[in-house]
Amino acid sequence: MSTQRTQRPGRAAVTGIGVVAPNGLTADAYWKSVREGLGVLDRITREGCEHLPLRVAGEVRSFEAADLIEERFLVQTDRFSHFAMAATVLALDDAGLGDVDPEEAYDIGVVTAAGSGGGEFGQRELQKLWGQGSRYVGPYQSIAWFYAASTGQISIRGGFKGPCGVVASDEAGGLDAVAHAARGVRRGTGVMVVGAAEAPLAPYSMVCQLAYPELSTVEDPDRAYRPFTKGACGFVPAEGGAMFVVEDERRARERGAAVRAVVAGHAATFTGASRWERSREGLAQAIRGALAEADCAPEEIDVVFADALGVPEADRAEALAIVDALGAHGTRVPVTAPKTGIGRAYCGAPLLDTAAAVLAMEHGQVPPTPNVFDICHDLDLVTSDARPAELRTALILSRGLMGSNAALVVRRGDSAR
Repeated sequence: MSTQRTQRPGRAAVTGIGVVAPNGLTADAYWKSVREGLGVLDRITREGCEHLPLRVAGEVRSFEAADLIEERFLVQTDRFSHFAMAATVLALDDAGLGDVDPEEAYDIGVVTAAGSGGGEFGQRELQKLWGQGSRYVGPYQSIAWFYAASTGQISIRGGFKGPCGVVASDEAGGLDAVAHAARGVRRGTGVMVVGAAEAPLAPYSMVCQLAYPELSTVEDPDRAYRPFTKGACGFVPAEGGAMFVVEDERRARERGAAVRAVVAGHAATFTGASRWERSREGLAQAIRGALAEADCAPEEIDVVFADALGVPEADRAEALAIVDALGAHGTRVPVTAPKTGIGRAYCGAPLLDTAAAVLAMEHGQVPPTPNVFDICHDLDLVTSDARPAELRTALILSRGLMGSNAALVVRRGDSAR
């Protein structure tokens, strides 16, 4: 690949997208499902989870990590890193970036976000410790569970030696990671590989999540996750996520890459764990900050991808925050939450929304919000069917259970279809 610097860096462009999600193992498959409003939430089938009150989730099925990742990397990593590495392969291929020239390795960086790390790997090794003894614990236990494992393995596997990091700032960290990557590009790094993927459905991880009062334990997949409705009863978790290639826009055009979108603006705030009424103010402030950085008027937002927690107080706060920040336009702009069909993949959730936003702008369609019909908030929530629309600018929102809020503005690139 060629990433040589020829002039001062410009805007941060998205040139590659890789997706591993419950409803698709590529960006195209994911978009087809999202556009059709297909719901894939179902009963959890993971071994060791049968006795837990959490019954429904978005599982990534038919995923064969060995088809994309070498064995020597698989044995030292958890499922969440497998998802991230596989999505990275897809994103790099989509961007048209091949093997790294050793002279260019320092011009390529990696940043990921993580909410819980490698729970499945950690649980397995701890069971060996207590069941068989310390001699049976593998050496990779020290790294596979770690939040930064995906960043490290992606950079090692790809030979990337540029700026690398991990963002651990709640679910909203997914959007924060994109902003981190965009700033890296604007500071002069040629290419940033960025994203997040989660695998929170191992028994130990699920037991930890049961402490969240926002978690839905409804057993009917069609009713377990229904934000913005009177039947809202919390969220259901999901596996998976998305990875992106972000690079300098001018340089991308010089090498003939399609600019799929431009990262225009971002802002983040903090309002405290489960303080959903206060998240109204924090989220509105994040939206205003993102708009200001993007030099974007509220009326320019063509679609909003909502956080959609599924908790009545949180849903009300988000609906009000959108109107607080966008004014009257906030009640007219199309709003969508495709995650209701697949669940919330924690840090991976806003990245999947970002992928959907880019694809929606390319295809000129606002995807629907699965399983949601009886809206009880003053929002133009798109339901049932995709809505054709001229989409130039999208706003993606995310909030974390520990109190983080983030907003990201992306603009359409030149690859509209």
